[in-house]
Amino acid sequence: MMSFQAYIANIVAMTKTTPEAIKNKAAKDGLLTPDLTASKFVDWLAKEYKLGRGHSMALWKLFIEKGWIVVKSSKIKTNKK
Repeated sequence: MMSFQAYIANIVAMTKTTPEAIKNKAAKDGLLTPDLTASKFVDWLAKEYKLGRGHSMALWKLFIEKGWIVVKSSKIKTNKK
């Protein structure tokens, strides 16, 4: 099983871009809306970056932790203050 940090490093290697750049592209594409679902996020990442579900869900978790997306209920702790 891959660690969370290994998933993120692998995403950077596979996409040749950073999570921050992916966030900026998602914002530019109008994806980061209050009604965003994990399923819609996963589909977008598959289309834009050819990422599978495991890598996409690692980014979902990272985006929530960083406060880049907000979900109504989640057990994921955020770093947003």
